[in-house]
Amino acid sequence: MSDSEGEAGGLYQRITTNPLFRSFLLFSLFRAVYGVGILIVTWFLASEAEAPLWASILFLLCSMVFSRVLFRFLKKTGKSQQNDDADQMLG
Repeated sequence: MSDSEGEAGGLYQRITTNPLFRSFLLFSLFRAVYGVGILIVTWFLASEAEAPLWASILFLLCSMVFSRVLFRFLKKTGKSQQNDDADQMLG
């Protein structure tokens, strides 16, 4: 293995273990999956349910607040799980 391959592997390892990068990646994945679900429900409200426009807007505003609360809960759960894993490794 040459030095450039070793440096690339080391750089990849440093990036993927960086807590800021991992948090950003988790947030991006969460928003992508959650966002698709919200768009589907909003489309259903606007077209199939024949709900008034304000119902779709209200749903989007509520989902925005709910997504923040849900992500904070998931983030806390992930941190406590990491701490438990670290405690088990230390003995």
